[in-house]
Amino acid sequence: MSTRSLARLLQQQGALIALVALVVFGALRYGENFATGFNVQSVLADDAKYALVALGMCFVIMTGGIDLSVGSVVALGGVVAAQLSGAGLLPAMLAALAVGAAVGAVNGVLVARYRLAPFLVTLATLLVARGLALYLADARSAVADPSAGFTDFGAWRLFGVPVAFWLVAALFALGALALHSTDFGRNVLATGGNEEAARLMGLPVDRTKFAVYVLSGALAGIAGAFLAAQSASVDAAAGQGWELTAIAAVVVGGTLLTGGVGSVFGTLVGVLLLQLIFNLIVFENSRGGIQISSYWESVIRGAFLLAVVLLQVRLTRRGRTSAPA
Repeated sequence: MSTRSLARLLQQQGALIALVALVVFGALRYGENFATGFNVQSVLADDAKYALVALGMCFVIMTGGIDLSVGSVVALGGVVAAQLSGAGLLPAMLAALAVGAAVGAVNGVLVARYRLAPFLVTLATLLVARGLALYLADARSAVADPSAGFTDFGAWRLFGVPVAFWLVAALFALGALALHSTDFGRNVLATGGNEEAARLMGLPVDRTKFAVYVLSGALAGIAGAFLAAQSASVDAAAGQGWELTAIAAVVVGGTLLTGGVGSVFGTLVGVLLLQLIFNLIVFENSRGGIQISSYWESVIRGAFLLAVVLLQVRLTRRGRTSAPA
């Protein structure tokens, strides 16, 4: 394999290669307790929430934007879902989705219609959504009502895998299909690749931007509902830092922060990879050989993200210099 082919493989599938390598390492070092049963189910159920947020973030970043409000929207959606849980699973989920989509619509209008910087807009709505979550929960945890079956969702399994993860996998499949086979997906990549050129071509840039922010907010709201159903309660401070985890997963999955290039499947791999690192730390601590504080989780994730970004930049520059003129 040539150096150029190896560089392209690492750029496109580096996260997947790392994920497979860590799974093999974990299975060999920690045995069946790592690779089967409760651990796999709990990891996948936990990943479902982060993956939903990362899926929306992936589309936003591919347009060249950013959405810092998703962590607070998770808390707001979770509080709303918990408070409406007595009405049943579907009404609570739909309410969380609607609240998240409403916050996303505000972001979309301000970014697309008024051309405000996404960083500043979503930073402001981060504060607004967090304040609303605290107000609705009265600065306490919102406890779900189990009488209508809302909290049963967290225990549902299909072929031994949490239903939440199956739903998320289906959404990622739809996302990949939309990105590669629809005008919407092509508009997303064109907007992020060169916004002015996309406008000159007559593409609906503003409508595309609005749509991705609504999508991001809606998915974050559903993630909050998942959190409420799985844990039976949601603290108004929940979701803090989730926006950074989502951004990290998107970048690790091969999406460029500058927009125009991205992968829905790579984003899912990025989520699984980052969560797997945390899972390996837990198993390593349980062996009693070396003790890694949970605080080091962020340090390790940050260092890993930095290494991926540096590798991504290096491979991109090498690809440009080696491309034919």
